[in-house]
Amino acid sequence: MSTSSKNNSLQNTIFFIKMEQLGENPKMKPQISIVVPVYNEVENVHKLHEEINNVCVKEGYVYEIIFVDDGSSDGTFEACKKLTPLKLIRLRRNFGQTAAMDAGIKAAQHTYIVTMDGDGQNDPADIPNMLTHMITNDLDVVSGWRKKRKDTFFKRFASRGANFLRYIIVKDNIHDSGCSLKVYKKECFENINLYGEMHRFIPALLKIKGFTVGEVVVNHRPRTAGKTKYNWRRTVKGFIDMIAVWFWHKYSVRPLHLLGGIGILMLFLAGISGIFTTLSYIRGQSLTDDFQAFLTLAFIMAGLFLFVCGLLSDVLTKIYYGSTVDSPYSVKDVIDTAANEGKAEEPER
Repeated sequence: MSTSSKNNSLQNTIFFIKMEQLGENPKMKPQISIVVPVYNEVENVHKLHEEINNVCVKEGYVYEIIFVDDGSSDGTFEACKKLTPLKLIRLRRNFGQTAAMDAGIKAAQHTYIVTMDGDGQNDPADIPNMLTHMITNDLDVVSGWRKKRKDTFFKRFASRGANFLRYIIVKDNIHDSGCSLKVYKKECFENINLYGEMHRFIPALLKIKGFTVGEVVVNHRPRTAGKTKYNWRRTVKGFIDMIAVWFWHKYSVRPLHLLGGIGILMLFLAGISGIFTTLSYIRGQSLTDDFQAFLTLAFIMAGLFLFVCGLLSDVLTKIYYGSTVDSPYSVKDVIDTAANEGKAEEPER
């Protein structure tokens, strides 16, 4: 037996063991929901749906395919209505890929949620391998890594730059956060709402909450029909959302540490500047002509403003976590050994 065959056999064995540990019948294939946001992809939806359906049937999955039409104007919605089986969601206008993905995820019914692009560049044939990797390694998220990109030079250059910044700022240990082909456990989205260009940072958001994230190299295909929706505006929005994720990761439950800390630094600089201002005044220089005096005043105002903003943010954070279902932490398991012992000691009748 070849090495690859032995590895596949071992992986299958681990897969079945993990299925049993999860309380699922190992003879039953996982139940999955495939969520695909589509926008002006009339030439791609039929082939993509056919590929997804063929993979799910071949693997014997209990599955649903969810297409979310993000306000298309080229007949995509009409083309999707002819596809079966399909759950079709239509947004009133173009709200963006993240909003469409959020709508599809909220409509998903099954244990595992697969997300992918509607342009046909993600390969549905990668889904079984990603799902097996998730279950055998007991992960909550598996992200696709387009190691060999089939995009234009500009798109690849912008993506690598964004990945470099994300590695420094967010540190989610994902090589390719821009790849929409990902597999999640449904429980990952119980208290998460997506907005902006946040779909790129879902693994980072989930990692903040303690979910485990893995990665698998996937096939990436060139676009054969339709027009890319990628532009510089999405890059700017993605960078802004990256800063938001960084702030949420570092200071979501303690904003006073950031804003108050900067405020104190400003007040410290105001003190140093004030000393030089005082010395200048003693030497006979007029305060109205002294730039140092204005700088001191600016530092004092900025320091007080930031510190007060930190206090207000801290109060708002406490109100947010106290009045919503969201939580700064996530519980994976609850095991009551005392309850189990009590059941074991119950006398026979």
